[in-house]
Amino acid sequence: MGVFQPEVSHDSQSSSRSFALRWKQVNPRVLSLAGVLSIVIALLILLYVHGQSNKEIILVIDGKVQTLETREALLSDVLAKEQISLQPQDELSIGLSDEIQDGDRVVINTAQKFSLTADGETKTLFTTEDTIGQAIDKLGISLDGYDKIYPSLNTTVSADMEIKIVRINKQVVERTTSLPFRVIKTADPSLTKGTVRVAQAGKPGVMIQHIEKIYQDGELASMRMVGKEVQTITKDKIIAIGTKPLPKPAVAAVTTSKSATTSKSSKVSAKSNNVISKAGVDFEYKKMIKNVSMTAYSSEEPGIGTRTASGTRVTEGRTIAVDPDVIPIGWWVYIEGLGFRRAEDTGGAIKGNKVDVYYDSLSHARNFGRKSRTIYVIGPVKPELN
Repeated sequence: MGVFQPEVSHDSQSSSRSFALRWKQVNPRVLSLAGVLSIVIALLILLYVHGQSNKEIILVIDGKVQTLETREALLSDVLAKEQISLQPQDELSIGLSDEIQDGDRVVINTAQKFSLTADGETKTLFTTEDTIGQAIDKLGISLDGYDKIYPSLNTTVSADMEIKIVRINKQVVERTTSLPFRVIKTADPSLTKGTVRVAQAGKPGVMIQHIEKIYQDGELASMRMVGKEVQTITKDKIIAIGTKPLPKPAVAAVTTSKSATTSKSSKVSAKSNNVISKAGVDFEYKKMIKNVSMTAYSSEEPGIGTRTASGTRVTEGRTIAVDPDVIPIGWWVYIEGLGFRRAEDTGGAIKGNKVDVYYDSLSHARNFGRKSRTIYVIGPVKPELN
């Protein structure tokens, strides 16, 4: 038997050669793709390793700077690891969920808590601003007109500070007051002595005062007069006093005892020592004070009201302030060059021989200046015509 030889067909040889040719064509593509994938994987590994390496960041909290080394990727993780707690009102330069990079600078401003009382309500608020003015401006809180804030706007905000806003409203109203008329006594040579006649009837005037009222949070806090005008002019009462000598009566024999005449003469002589005639009025005074220092004041001055220390209303032409140890309250006096005045008021600076004369107008009071006068202290009853 002969040796069996496997049959080699033409098709098998052709298929082997075709596979070899295809491999030679595909192999470079596969190798290229595998190389690219290897490079990408290597880069990802490098990035991961780099991300897990130490990073140095600068942390600024309320102006205080500190440098930190960390392996954390997010700011929230860094703060948690450093046990730094925040509140929702705090301000951060980057977000808590942001990734941090080596050399990053993170600024944190912590919010201060304070209470604000305004418009009848107290609120608890937070701010990262430095001053009260900046804080209320950022919060949208406004100050109107004459409103006041305590402490002041340029005060530095501190923790648990109490801030109060006082709403102030000003109103000007009109007030009508009566102006008393003066009684002027004049000598009339056409009338005989002892005769009195009303030459002109008196009529009080009317003054309109402009009063400024200041309200704080709806309640009246103060009031003052900011202006005035005379609506009706005062008409003084004029009394004519006769000065014409009486006609001499007929001589008649009158018998009087010597003792009675002597007694009457001595009484008149004793009384006439403290009797004086001023402004057409004869009156007796208790004492005379020379070189009294005279000044003037007005209710238009800040802090000066319209009520006197004795409870009366201040009246120009009547009211003076005195030292009660020198001139009793309620007593009348006669001031050379001014006339009759009544001691109704006192003052801290009115001590000794000093008198303050009241004027409605502040300008008149200031123009009065300082004078020296003689004063006759009369008593509780104002002298009238005999």
